[in-house]
Parts: sequence; structure tokens; C-alpha cells
Amino acid sequence: MAYSDETQSPRAEVQQATKLVALVTEKASSSQTNDNDNDNDNSDDTESNERVPHLHAKTFLAVFAVCLIYFAQLLTLVGAGAQGQTIASHFSAPTQAIWFSAPLTILTVVLGPIISQAADYWGRKWFLVIPTLVGGGVGSVVVSRANSMPVAILGFTIIGVGFCPQPLLHVVTSEVLPRRWRAWGQAADMASNALGAAVGLYVGGALNRSNDPASEGFRYYFLMSMAIYVIAAVLCWVVYNPPLRPLQTELSTGQKLRRLDWGGYGFLAVGLVLFSVGLSYSKNPYEWRDLQVSATFAVGILFSVGLVVYETWVKKDGMFHHGLFTGNRNFAVAMFCVFAEGVAFFATNTYFAFQVSVLYESDALLVGVRYSLVLNMAAIFAGLTGWYCAVTRRAKWATFVAFGLFILFFICMATTTRKSNTPTWGYTVLVGSAVGMTLTTLVTVAQLSTPPELISVGSGLIISIRSLGGTVGLAIYNALFHDVMKNLGRRVGEVVVPMGISPGDVVKFVTALETRDQKTLGTIPGVTAEVIEAGAIALQDTFTIAFRHVWIAGACFVTLAALVSLLLSDPKREFNMHIDAPVEKDEDLYSV
Repeated sequence: MAYSDETQSPRAEVQQATKLVALVTEKASSSQTNDNDNDNDNSDDTESNERVPHLHAKTFLAVFAVCLIYFAQLLTLVGAGAQGQTIASHFSAPTQAIWFSAPLTILTVVLGPIISQAADYWGRKWFLVIPTLVGGGVGSVVVSRANSMPVAILGFTIIGVGFCPQPLLHVVTSEVLPRRWRAWGQAADMASNALGAAVGLYVGGALNRSNDPASEGFRYYFLMSMAIYVIAAVLCWVVYNPPLRPLQTELSTGQKLRRLDWGGYGFLAVGLVLFSVGLSYSKNPYEWRDLQVSATFAVGILFSVGLVVYETWVKKDGMFHHGLFTGNRNFAVAMFCVFAEGVAFFATNTYFAFQVSVLYESDALLVGVRYSLVLNMAAIFAGLTGWYCAVTRRAKWATFVAFGLFILFFICMATTTRKSNTPTWGYTVLVGSAVGMTLTTLVTVAQLSTPPELISVGSGLIISIRSLGGTVGLAIYNALFHDVMKNLGRRVGEVVVPMGISPGDVVKFVTALETRDQKTLGTIPGVTAEVIEAGAIALQDTFTIAFRHVWIAGACFVTLAALVSLLLSDPKREFNMHIDAPVEKDEDLYSV
């Protein structure tokens, strides 16, 4: 049979179809490769076709408002960490200082996912304004007026409510800016974070320079904190006015409430609190065999396992929304790395200044100045990392380098002695640059690997996981630290009793020495300048061993995180000029 020009032979049709299938397969394979490693994408070809938005003051004021909230939060976090020992000594309870930082991290973990989910249904604004005003402002007043340790802990617990919208701070700075600039937005968060902490160190150090337990400086500190919380809340209320989200109008209040992950919240809250309390009580003052530790810890673990089971097989669209993990492995890798970063950061925030104040400096202002170098470096490297990510559209190797710097810092700190005063100034550069880099890259990668409709849930999970790392880390560090410090009396007694101190006066001598109470030291029979010096050396050597255990534990976490970070892939194609939730109208953004 003959075939005309308009009609192809069956063989030709088959050949043409085969070529077409091969071409489609090749393109699909190429597309899949691009999605996996993003190293050979065609974003450069399409970038010139993107509409470039022109941002105005409205957008930048919104970013500034949420950054000011972050500033206030870090001001109080420093008050709980760097000044915690001074406040606890004021109430004659130095071993309970851990309970200032713990409520802040626990409530961030527990309430952060709730706020993040609810913000999709009721909007972001009021979940930023109300907790900041009520939690941060009222809690700061309670701490400033505290007359006992329980009241001070209550104040910090109320402040913890002001920390619950922390994930939304990262969400807003990303949503209102182009995706290409997200690393800049996270760098702004990190810079405000560092600046708030640095100001807290300077002011707190100036108000408590002598480390005198009778000092009332912390009261003025938290009155200042209250004022900044109020200003931040009011500014956010005035300048941040985003358009209504679809789910705000499409769902009824009942439907919104039913969509929240109440089962997951319950498992998380009970499991985390009991886990942390159990570890915190370990060796401080109970042994593992005591029910206060073993039973509490076991029930906490049981509820934590229940959370895993519930979120895996029962609630697939809850705070661990399965859609966050189906696209690629980036979000899961970022979660693990952020957890380790939380473990590392809270070790630094709680124990670096503590070690400096015990071993190297008696002036609280100089202690604050030294730790502020960590924060200054964090702000600088956050900016540099934001620039690097925006220009290169890469974050993987910056994350790996950051964890490498963390490892070096922990190794260096683990080798310190009571005579390592000068080197610790240089170690601040290592940890500061690491802190500034990790949070900038990891939050950026996690958000760019998240579907836009899940950015709030994803950011809530990331920040909560960071706080979870801090909570778990603090509990572990506290157990390790007090396991050594329980021998403080024996170690000091072995030195000072042969020098004339009565065994019955050793506890009084150690307490006065630890709190630098010169008046009480002078009332103890047999105390001389030589006895005080020998006792101080024994005390400092004991503290050195306790701190070393903390730094070694931190090094283990960040070493594993450095290896895991190599599994990240750079989401280069997502670094574009699209804005997910602009606060300006299209005609304003894209007008010539």
C-alpha cells in the first residue's frame, strides 16, 4: 500500500512516537534531577522574566516591628541565663537558677506549634501583639516585683507565654519579602536577636557589677524589659496590617478549633515537662533511683513515644504535618540540625557567662562584655550569611562550616582551666559566627522547602524544635553539671579542714565562698587569707570539671549535626522574587 505525504507509514509513526517518549522522559529526568540537587537548574533563564517588586516603607516597618519583638524576647532570655545565677543567689537558691530559662524554652516548644497553626485560621497579627503585651509585659513586672524564688519563677513562666509567637517572627519576615531575600529576613531576625541579648548583657552587667546577692539591679532590668515589650507590641499593632488569609473567612470558629492538633499538644506538653523535670532533678538533689527522678522521667518518655505514634499514624495534618516531609529531605534534615543548634546555643547562653563569672571575672559588666562578643559576631555573620545565600542561592556548605565552628568552640572550652582567662576572649568569635550562620541558613532552607500554605506550621515546628533542643540540652547539662558539683563540699573540705577549718563549718564556708559573701567568711573560725585562697582554688577546679562535662556533651551533638547537614540540598530554584504574603497591594509593588 502506498502512503501520501500527508499520511505517514505505521513504522514512521512508531519512530516518531518513540522519539517523543524519549524526549519527554529525558525532560522529566532532567526535571527530577533539578528538584533533587538544584545544581543545574534553569532558574537563571526564567529569572529575567520575573516581575521585580518595589518594596516600600510599609513592608520594612512590618519587618522592623517583629524584629523589635525578637529584641525584647532576647533581652529577657539573657536576664534568665546570664543573670540567672545572680537572681537565684539573691533569693538564696543558687541551684534553682535553671528554672528561669526552662519555662521560656518549654513554653516556646509547647505553645509555638499551637500559635503557628492557629495563625493560619485567625491571622498572624493578634497572636503577635497579645502574647507580647500580656506575657512579656506582665511577666516582666512580676519578676521585677518578686520577693521569693517561686514568685520569680512564676514571672519567668508568664514571660514564656510572650515567647510563644516566636515562630511567627520568622514567618512574617519571610512572607512579606521576596523569596530571594528570605535569608536577609532571617539575618534581620538573627541580628535583632543578637542585639537584644547584647543590650541585656551590658545593662544587666552595669546593674549588677559586683555580683552582690543583695543587689536589686535585676528589678530595674525587668522594668526596662517590660517597657520594651509594650513598645514592641504597640508598634506591631500599628504597622503590621496584613490582608485576611483565605482560611480566616472560609471556616467557622468551630471548624478552626477542630482542625487544631489538640491530641498532639497534650502529648507534647506532658511529655516535655515531665522529661525536663525528671532530668533537672537528677543529682539535684535526687538520685536516679528516687521516684522523683525515675518515675517522672519514665512517664515523660512514655508520652513522648505516644506523641510519635499519634503524629505518625493518627493525626497526619497536625503540627507534624506530613506534607512538610513529602517533597524532599531538606525539612527533616533542617529539623535535626536546628535541634542540635538549640542544644549548642543554650549551652553557650547559660554556661559560658557562668564560667567566666566563676573563674575569670568578678565584675558582672565585664562578664557581659565578653559574652556580648558572641552576639556581635552572630549579628555580623548573620548579615554575611544572608548576603551569601541571596547571591549564590546556596546554604548547604555554610551550614556545615557553621557546625564545624561550633565543634571547635566546644573543644576549646573543654580544654579550659581556671587560668584560661585570655583565650576565652577569642573563643567567642568561634561560637558567635556559628550561631549567626546556622539559624540564618537552616530556617531559610526549611522555609524554601515548605509548601507556602504550610510555612507557618513548618516555621512553628522548626523554632519549637530549636527550643526543644535547648530544653533537652539544659536538662542534660544540669544533670551533668550537678553530678560533679555535688562533690564540691567534699573537695573544698579536703583542702581547708587540714588548714584549720572545722568540718562542721565547711558547708557554711563553701556557701559563703561560692556567693562571695566576705562578711560571712569573716565570721567563720580559722579563716585566713591563705585558707580563702586555697578554698577558692579547690572550688574553681571543681567548677572547671563540671563545665568541661557540659562542653563535651555539647560537642557530641554538634558533631553529629555537622555530618547530617551534608544531606541538605540547595533549593536554588526557590530563591526567586515571588512574595508569598505581601502587606502591600499589587499596584504598589509592581508600579513603575
